Amino acid sequence: MRLGLYGGAFNPIHRCHLLVAETAKTRLGLDAVLFIPTGDPPHKPQSDFIPAAHRLEMVRLAIEPFPYFQVSDIETRRPAKSYTIDTLRELRTIHPTDTRFIFIIGLDAFKEIASWREPDSLLKLCEFAVVSRPGSLFKSLINLSILGIKDTAPLERLDAGQVAVQEVQLTNGQSLWGLPIPPCNVSAQDIRKRLKHRQTLENLLPAGVESYILQHHILGGGSSQ
Repeated sequence: MRLGLYGGAFNPIHRCHLLVAETAKTRLGLDAVLFIPTGDPPHKPQSDFIPAAHRLEMVRLAIEPFPYFQVSDIETRRPAKSYTIDTLRELRTIHPTDTRFIFIIGLDAFKEIASWREPDSLLKLCEFAVVSRPGSLFKSLINLSILGIKDTAPLERLDAGQVAVQEVQLTNGQSLWGLPIPPCNVSAQDIRKRLKHRQTLENLLPAGVESYILQHHILGGGSSQ
């Protein structure tokens, strides 16, 4: 089984998150994508954070129409800070040994992989599907010594938009998958700002999520104009 792991704050989940997951599933031939909302993420400031219970429920609502999307509370139920390496090790004990984990992540975030807890172990426990992000080039990954990428040609093909998906070999024998996708003009930060200023959300969210936010008055939601 090829299982996509899509971790993130989902603060809140929006349409572009679903687009990324759908693109990864289709291009990589994933059997399913498991959304993993963070609990207390070590790399994010805590201000403006929607409570984990709300974020988890909003993900459930967003993925409800998609039978191949799932959600896990593995991180939201942890009382302490949650690290990706702990999540991967726990998931490995839950899933069959022949399950291939493909961790879906944006290029800008992946470039910080060396600063994560036990990055070498992370790169052994799963493959990474790296999604293009505005302002970041795949070729910059050549500078990450932890990856040990020797051939720049696959990275250049990704930056040039010549391929829909590109496998890149790492020095540890694992594969990294590059996924160039068109820029998405929706951001969770913009949505939170709109909610605080009681502005219209303009269909930025899945319908069920927008209704949930307004119903529970999250970040001032419920008085949109």
